[in-house]
Amino acid sequence: MAKDLYEVLGLTKSATDDDIKKAYRQLAKKYHPDLNPGNKEAEAKFKEVNEAYEILSDPKKRANYDQFGTAEPGGFNGFNGFSGGAEGFNAAGFDFGGFGGINDIFEAFFDGGMGGRRTSSNGHRKGENIKIQMEITFEEAAFGVSKTIELNRREKCGTCNGTGAKPGTNTKTCTKCGGSGQVQSFQNTILGRIATSRPCEECHGEGKIIETPCDTCKGTGFVKKKVKVKIDIPAGIDNGQTISLRGQGQTGEKGAPNGDLYVIILVKPHKIFKREQDNLMCDIPITFAQAALGAEIEVPTLNKKVRFTLPEGTQTGTKFRLKGQGIKNVNGYGVGDLYFTVKVEVPKRLNREQKELLSKFAASCTDDVYDNRKSFFDAMKEIFK
Repeated sequence: MAKDLYEVLGLTKSATDDDIKKAYRQLAKKYHPDLNPGNKEAEAKFKEVNEAYEILSDPKKRANYDQFGTAEPGGFNGFNGFSGGAEGFNAAGFDFGGFGGINDIFEAFFDGGMGGRRTSSNGHRKGENIKIQMEITFEEAAFGVSKTIELNRREKCGTCNGTGAKPGTNTKTCTKCGGSGQVQSFQNTILGRIATSRPCEECHGEGKIIETPCDTCKGTGFVKKKVKVKIDIPAGIDNGQTISLRGQGQTGEKGAPNGDLYVIILVKPHKIFKREQDNLMCDIPITFAQAALGAEIEVPTLNKKVRFTLPEGTQTGTKFRLKGQGIKNVNGYGVGDLYFTVKVEVPKRLNREQKELLSKFAASCTDDVYDNRKSFFDAMKEIFK
């Protein structure tokens, strides 16, 4: 049974257009392949979310879906709704004795199915992806930075230009495929006899056999080479997030695209600040006199110091906010704030004069100047009267 499209987006039928758009954006970001490299489950979820949004964001398709359970006019959606008596049929659509559905048949015979990833026509594979970790400072993550790294990756051989054959030598036509690079096979299915083609194993889809391999690459067409890659790290990136660089992975086989480079960012801790989403948090110690009398203090930000006036009677643990002094959102949704919490520090190692002055001050104060203390001891008196 096909999944309910509203359920896929975590919504109900009463969802508004804005609800659908918001849910789609959140889920598409969560399951995006760039943020989940190599995660097949996330890739499937991403495809599922896109398909649900494509229907529910279109008023006509949504109306048909709500009425008939399908986006197609009149309620007909491919093969759904048929039930068969023959072995291998399934009420939710075709299930041809081991194939999950019509798309699985295309995947089995045509290497990738409808919209799936394929090799090139001659069977060459896309280059492998490369994953690396990069450590940057807290400030570099906040403001962005460009870095140049050195990779040891597979590159096309410069001697033979990637052919694998020694320069000046000839190749011969593959006798198994007759130079086509493809061999055919036939299979009987419920749809009839289907002919499929696959790359020739003898020549690996080239149609030609190398008789004299290149001395540099030994006939592979590739060599290991150190290359420099520039990485632009955006402002606001957070610890653990991944940057993807298309085509900067391993070189693909002849005619196939290169793989991608995935850079996992590791952010060093800061000596003062901690990060909560796009906000900065820190604690600032103050003296008893500053808390009681009020004072102008210096508050650090990531690139400067700012002056801030504490009010009289500031209590330890009080949190203050500096708007717009946090971290820029990596997706461009504004800038966070800076929150600092003041902590009254009790003095240590007082000399005799300081102790005498502090004792005189304490003696001059009644409970009326301490709101919390007065409330606490009044409650104690009530309990133990």
